[in-house]
Amino acid sequence: MSPLLSIRNVSKHFGRTQVLKNVSLDLGEGEVMSIIGSSGSGKTTLLRCVNLLEEFEAGEILLDDVPIGYRIEGGYRRRLRESSLARQRAKTGMVFQSFNLFPHLTALGNIMLGLTKVRKLDKTAARHQAIGWLARVGLESRTDHYPHELSGGQQQRVAIARALAMNPRLILLDEITSALDPELVQEVLQTIKSLAREGTTMLIVTHEMRFARDISSRVVFMDNGEIAEQGLAKPLFSQPQTQRLREFLRNTGV
Repeated sequence: MSPLLSIRNVSKHFGRTQVLKNVSLDLGEGEVMSIIGSSGSGKTTLLRCVNLLEEFEAGEILLDDVPIGYRIEGGYRRRLRESSLARQRAKTGMVFQSFNLFPHLTALGNIMLGLTKVRKLDKTAARHQAIGWLARVGLESRTDHYPHELSGGQQQRVAIARALAMNPRLILLDEITSALDPELVQEVLQTIKSLAREGTTMLIVTHEMRFARDISSRVVFMDNGEIAEQGLAKPLFSQPQTQRLREFLRNTGV
């Protein structure tokens, strides 16, 4: 079977600085992959390229065997129109570290918005589905609460429910616990572990090493814009093959 997501020789610059250097990886359907590495190693930039929030100059990214973001026309690589990009983005759901909830909408309203505006459901159907997703993340009692009335962990769980409600093929999670107080981290991580058990395909950027080890099918270690090592989660953490990964894990206390 072809991988659900295939990243092939992707390169990306910010000005004169190359932040991604011929990055290639495959992610199978139902797999959970974590990307780890030091700040500035290219982890989040790679995630944003997958979701078309960043342009990349070379290589290709395929979702369900379909190239995303660009097409070859007359021998030249051209970025797709925004309407086409929007349709492709709908196949991925992204959850950010800063929640990005609409402050004027309740938890229920935040989830219903995409269901009514993008998936074109009527309000009754959207409400029913939104309540169901809030229940999935343990927030059925918070439907009418606004973001400022929720804890950081609860806001992040609403953001996860909002992404899942769009029925994406792939969920992208970018440092989703980094803005949380330590006591709130576990409630979010437990939600992700539950989704993993249900077979949700996820690509995760995280600094939580033990979480990455416990939840991931495979782990990718990025260093200076390149994939320095990748492999099955438990062997990668217990028997790293490169000196750079050994140093990184030692410095993170693993």
